[in-house]
Amino acid sequence: MPHLQYGAPTIEWQFQPEPKLKRHYVTVERSRPVLLRGPLATEAEQEALVRRRARWIREKLALVNQSQAVESIVTGSRLRYCGRNYFTEVRHAPELTKPQLTFTASQFIIEHPDGPSIPPDKLLPVLESVYRDCAQEKLLARVRHWERETGLHAHGARIHHFQSRWASCNARNVLEFHPRVMELPASVQDYVVVHELCHTLEKNHTKTFWALVAQHMPDWRRQHEVLEPAGFGDAI
Repeated sequence: MPHLQYGAPTIEWQFQPEPKLKRHYVTVERSRPVLLRGPLATEAEQEALVRRRARWIREKLALVNQSQAVESIVTGSRLRYCGRNYFTEVRHAPELTKPQLTFTASQFIIEHPDGPSIPPDKLLPVLESVYRDCAQEKLLARVRHWERETGLHAHGARIHHFQSRWASCNARNVLEFHPRVMELPASVQDYVVVHELCHTLEKNHTKTFWALVAQHMPDWRRQHEVLEPAGFGDAI
């Protein structure tokens, strides 16, 4: 695997050719090589692109790979929804065969067959399932709202689990959104929707694209900054 020594850390990357893109994009994820996507490039050209973004990559790698608490979720823990952290109650439910999670609009309730606590890795798929259900109801309604507001129209919208991005607009102008978008504040969810709707006209992050985003959402930069700490990459 190609790599670049930049100060103390070694940056390893994988290249994913996407000839339809006009520029290259870098994505950083926890415990994975950096993903470089874009038009065909030689290994030397790839290294030049990675070197150009090396400082940004190093900062993001430090952020996403920093140690995280692995403590189990217990009553009193907090889970995130629409930009807020909600009180969580964990109940021992030995009659169940797998964990269940309910959101009551004021708190999360976890029923767990193994006891009054649950490890984060066992909770995550259940939590994402709840996010998915909420997104089907609420986020897709925001797509329809912003289609009316902007006059931009997608050929459908759906919820999709990505490895490295919040959302996407494919070649057929179908919008796809990661369930975790439901973690974000409502204003940032709207920005993600508008961002992808603008891709129905302009596929790449050109000056024309950003001007179109600004036309429909003048404060887009403030909303975009909220996405940075997640480490999903430099594009959505």
